[in-house]
Amino acid sequence: MKLNGIKVSRRILLPLALVIAGIKTAPAQAPPPQEAPANVAGKWTIYSTSDDGRTATKYIDLKQDGEKLSGHFKGPNQSGGLEGTVEGNHIVFHTKTRNVLTFHGNLDGDRMRGTYGVWVPRKGQMQGDWEARRSE
Repeated sequence: MKLNGIKVSRRILLPLALVIAGIKTAPAQAPPPQEAPANVAGKWTIYSTSDDGRTATKYIDLKQDGEKLSGHFKGPNQSGGLEGTVEGNHIVFHTKTRNVLTFHGNLDGDRMRGTYGVWVPRKGQMQGDWEARRSE
């Protein structure tokens, strides 16, 4: 048999056609099931240590709608809203305050820990570690 002037064996053509047909009709694989977000709703006390060694206690009250977070932040120098996300046990949120703090961390039961950053006028970018405990 000739195909576009090229001699092709039926022994090659039939298996090749079946492979191509199988590729086009094979069902797509479903993505792996997504891990449900951890439950972080409630009141938490945050203990933080900045890169210059200063410690502070902060408070958050988290509301959760699936992976979306909202709530309230209260620190020693400012307070305001917050928003963020939780995916599996990974949490990210930032404050809606004069000096925005951004927290990244992981949840382990009634504890969270991670790092945070804040840009402070006249001081620049500061960062540190934080740990939180669920208070209610």
